[in-house]
Amino acid sequence: MVPDVSGTFATLQVSTDLDMACAVVFGRDESLGDGIATDADMGGGAHTDHEAVMRGLQPDTEYFYRVQGSGADGSLYRSDLMRFRTPQAHATSTPGENVAVGADVVDVSSEFSNAFTAANAVDGDLATEWSSDGDGDDASITIDLGRPVDVLGVALRSRSMSDGTSVVETFTVTVDGGETYGPFDAGTTFTVNQAEFTGQVLEIDAEQTSGGNTGAAEIEVYEAP
Repeated sequence: MVPDVSGTFATLQVSTDLDMACAVVFGRDESLGDGIATDADMGGGAHTDHEAVMRGLQPDTEYFYRVQGSGADGSLYRSDLMRFRTPQAHATSTPGENVAVGADVVDVSSEFSNAFTAANAVDGDLATEWSSDGDGDDASITIDLGRPVDVLGVALRSRSMSDGTSVVETFTVTVDGGETYGPFDAGTTFTVNQAEFTGQVLEIDAEQTSGGNTGAAEIEVYEAP
């Protein structure tokens, strides 16, 4: 179990001996009534490596959870009741307003499906993701901020798969078809990179990745106050 430093979500990665379709039920008491996190595997069906993200958590709070699922033969399984505690809310300093939320996507290398559309990368919601269709290091997305913006920082929170693939580790930003900045740090934790430029149309290109269906849970562009 890996709680995010924000205290608002946690990722469970687990391997099973049998091919299974899994989910995680969780809650602040043993009734596990807060929610269900389904396996993030994009192929669906039964398999052995699982990743589920429990969202909507409260910082500095104890949670109970149980992994449950069904095997390929229809047999039902569930784990013992387990628990974890989210960290206190981590105050992440940002250099200004995130103006990428709601930006127009004008180009994208590919999309895995309608559920993983490129617009998910700029909707302000970490529960949605843009995934490419196996682009690896060639994944890219171009967004139009709607006006020229004096930028002070950029961030890319990568999506990931339970087998360690699909993680964007570094990325570059090309501004209005001209100068390219970076590479900047990315990954599955929140990192704000200082980047000073003025532009409206930003092409974000994966530079180094772990391959696979790379993409982003969220791309953020911070405007000077």
